[in-house]
Amino acid sequence: MGVLEIGFLYLGVALLLLFSGMPIAFALGGTALAFMYFFMPANNLENIAETLYSELNNFTLLTIPLFILMGAAIGKTHAAADLYEAAHRWLYKLPGSLGVANVFGCSVFAAMCGSSPATCAAIGGMGIPEMRKRGYSAELASGLIAAGGTLGILIPPSLTLIIYGIITEQSIGKLFIAGVIPGILLALLFALWVMFAATREVAAARAGKAASELLQAEFFTWRQRMETLPRLLPFAALIAVVMIALYDGWGTPSEVAGVGAAGSLVLVIFIYGVWRWRDMKEILLGTARESCMIMMIIAMAFLFTYVMSYLHITQTMAQWLVGLGLSKWVYLFWVNILLLVLGCFLPPVAIILMVTPVIMPGILAAGFDPIWFGIVLTINMEMGLITPPVGLNLFVINGIAPDITFRQIMRGVMPFIWIMGFYIVLLAMFPEIVMWLPENVK
Repeated sequence: MGVLEIGFLYLGVALLLLFSGMPIAFALGGTALAFMYFFMPANNLENIAETLYSELNNFTLLTIPLFILMGAAIGKTHAAADLYEAAHRWLYKLPGSLGVANVFGCSVFAAMCGSSPATCAAIGGMGIPEMRKRGYSAELASGLIAAGGTLGILIPPSLTLIIYGIITEQSIGKLFIAGVIPGILLALLFALWVMFAATREVAAARAGKAASELLQAEFFTWRQRMETLPRLLPFAALIAVVMIALYDGWGTPSEVAGVGAAGSLVLVIFIYGVWRWRDMKEILLGTARESCMIMMIIAMAFLFTYVMSYLHITQTMAQWLVGLGLSKWVYLFWVNILLLVLGCFLPPVAIILMVTPVIMPGILAAGFDPIWFGIVLTINMEMGLITPPVGLNLFVINGIAPDITFRQIMRGVMPFIWIMGFYIVLLAMFPEIVMWLPENVK
């Protein structure tokens, strides 16, 4: 059996175990152990602990639990409700103002916590009932929350970008700063669609075909709007400090993440009074659970990629892909199709850890910037989060609003999937959208 055949068998076994529902860490680790036993010298099995330790002995990995702690501290407080209310009061004059407020709320909360499902759950738990009460259709209400939640893995700090940066040995600071403009523009595109869709539903309401609640006008005074800012501005300042510190080199990513985590804890203590042990226990235990899960996946993924490298699978498959003679744009197209298909079944972390070592040599050979590709890959992962049959955010929304059918949720997210697809094409045509900030902000 040749190396290429072993490679396809290796990836096939891993995908089979993943699709079976086995936990990601066990699927990757089990595949690696099986191929170590059958295709590698026995002494490699004896050195597994040493191999894992050497791979995990990376100070940058400390950013993951620290940013998770930062997100948990914010997510377990009333910050989401305050953010949502502030967005609603400031944007009430826009068409579909409540829907736009939800998109804005998702964007800012995503920047605070870095988690797509957490953003969906936090904003959706308040936003979907409010939108339904105000006459928004079930499709629009559920679709915009599911799609808005995906901004959590693009707008920094993002765990997806951290893992991509570690795997590809790219600057996490540059990846974060590169995600700012694309994240803001994507949120604006979502908001524009929501305004259009809401305007259409208002027109239907006036024709007597929809709930009349959409026609009720709202008004907030300047005092009502200004009183929402004191609780939000400290968190915005914290995010700004984290971003500036990362890119300006004030500290390593791990040190900056530590400042962000400590700062978020201080803010929730003083602003929301979260200082009792029962409150802190929930934050710390949630952080520990999620961190252990992700680090276990990363450890097994390192073992997975170690076996691929030892058996020359990565090198051979990369050479095979490059040897197909595809043009750079055709190669990029099929890479995105592969990522989208895998994203329908697997979480972003698993895809990045499994696929990136194979496709990255071809991406570099085609002349694509790895920072730019990291953002494109992340947007593709966002699409996977709302694409059936296993789009995670779809199930989060279904749990929040069980009265909304899965079919309605799917109809609601389809326009946003098309927007993301168009956005990837736009970034391919104009890479400056991604690269301008990293190249010009010093």
